[in-house]
Amino acid sequence: MGLLEKLGFKKKESVDAGVKKSRDGMMAKLAKVVAGKSKIDERFLDELEEVLITSDVGVKTTLAIIERIEKRVAVDKYVDQAELQQLLRDEISDLLAIGQDSVDSTTFIEQKPKETPHVIMIVGVNGVGKTTSIGKLAHLYKAAGHSVLLGAADTFRAAAVNQLTIWAERAGVPIIQQGQNADPAAVAFDTVAAAKARNTEIVLIDTAGRLHNKLALMDELSKIKRVMSKVMPGAPHEVILVLDASTGQNAMQQAKAFTEAVDITGLILTKLDGTAKGGIVLGISHELSVPVRFIGVGEKIEDLQVFDKATFVNALFN
Repeated sequence: MGLLEKLGFKKKESVDAGVKKSRDGMMAKLAKVVAGKSKIDERFLDELEEVLITSDVGVKTTLAIIERIEKRVAVDKYVDQAELQQLLRDEISDLLAIGQDSVDSTTFIEQKPKETPHVIMIVGVNGVGKTTSIGKLAHLYKAAGHSVLLGAADTFRAAAVNQLTIWAERAGVPIIQQGQNADPAAVAFDTVAAAKARNTEIVLIDTAGRLHNKLALMDELSKIKRVMSKVMPGAPHEVILVLDASTGQNAMQQAKAFTEAVDITGLILTKLDGTAKGGIVLGISHELSVPVRFIGVGEKIEDLQVFDKATFVNALFN
């Protein structure tokens, strides 16, 4: 058992419970499609397509799954319902692997950064759980033995700085903040400079969640990145996008907009425990080819779980 499992940040039980609504919805639909079927034909594939799309897997990803199944059954003939479910599980798992990179997200938490401070910029629209996720991520990194510093560069939204300060206290990590309406780039600059002076390993930078003007968003994020790189060459080393899984295809649209504005290196999908739209995890990872790093499966500070492809797919098909 690894460190994160011992600390409770990579628990099969948590993921099982977190995707229960998605599993109940998808599996109930699949059961109706599979019931009484003795072969995979055009009608079956049409029904399966409808199940996947209504489970928020997305059209592009659904068609990819259907195509993979068609090729598979052309070689391996369908036998029974148990085999069909396993075939679906295998193909969805393989497709999800395309979106994930070869590095387990656990590695990003447990291993010491190659160079410090390791700067992570967190982006996402307001209301998706971005600030909460930063607090939980800080707790996770600290529990794994890293020193952590937060930067409150979301100075646009009222109470954003106060909210992050509260989470910093909960996680037991320091924070650099200059209050509302301060220059976000200046806050980011001071945070990275402080981290460098203190030999801090991990820096988490919060950013404003505005998306109504992508040009303004791009300009602001570019400026933040530019000033941080003056203190720490190569910063930010990661840009993580936070999305609310319960918004389904709206989350997909947000993801596409942000990937146009900034180079996203990873995703956090929040509120999976409160939605039946967990299929969006498959769609976003596949369509954007951006790895899912963490999933939110509850309110507690340890409920930001490290994403593991096999655990997630098994929980979805349990």
